Amino acid sequence: MSDDPRRVHSEPGERGEQALDRPPTTADRADPADEPQSPDRLASIASLGEPTRRSLYEHLVAAGGWVGRDEAAAAVGVERGTAAHHLDRLAADGLVEVDFQRRTGRSGPGAGRPAKLYRRARRDIEVSLPPRDYELAGRLLARAAERSRSEGTDIVRALDHEARAEGRRLADQARARPGEWPGGHGRDRRRRAVLDVLAEHGFEPVGDDEIVLRNCPFHRLAREHTELVCGMNLSLLGAVLEHAGDSGLSARLEPEEGLCCVRLGPTR
Repeated sequence: MSDDPRRVHSEPGERGEQALDRPPTTADRADPADEPQSPDRLASIASLGEPTRRSLYEHLVAAGGWVGRDEAAAAVGVERGTAAHHLDRLAADGLVEVDFQRRTGRSGPGAGRPAKLYRRARRDIEVSLPPRDYELAGRLLARAAERSRSEGTDIVRALDHEARAEGRRLADQARARPGEWPGGHGRDRRRRAVLDVLAEHGFEPVGDDEIVLRNCPFHRLAREHTELVCGMNLSLLGAVLEHAGDSGLSARLEPEEGLCCVRLGPTR
């Protein structure tokens, strides 16, 4: 149990009693910034288009810590119920974290109900149209640089190693899809699962026999460092196809203006 008497680890019951098995709040997680992004990031950002909600969010940012409903309502000049509604919507959209704390400094019977508090979420929310993933590129390049320095490996070879490792991770995502991955067979379903994973990561695959990737998640980097970044992309996508099983597809470099430099075609 926490040494801080103001903190509680369960949500209060109807009469100020503590429920023993409160589900973890967003504040209980070690580091929400490290969690995978929500697939509906655009909706999260759009949530701030509502003026009152945006004002409440800006107040949480300025406060820099936990804020109660009464304080938030007074800060932006709205009723407490209105503030509660918008704060809970911000929490549902992943923009703020929620916790329950006693702010009186007392604990035990008669200490009062814990207050529901809010603060800006520590997780990152980024939106890019078309989809870009420069964070992934940066992560792969940083890991490659570390491997090259520690092992004396050529940087291009180290980047190939890291890109292929990431490709195997994406292949595992495809293989783990329930209902889409019959054991040991079903080329068409494997192919669909792989293309769905690539679509979710911003590649925008289209086509039947020949699959064109209409978007490059590393677009600006690929324009400025074409050989390095396109080679990384080929290694990543090649590893996806190799480790996902027989999808009937293989990856090759085929640069074309406005498209990803990698194209997927029938296995030869």
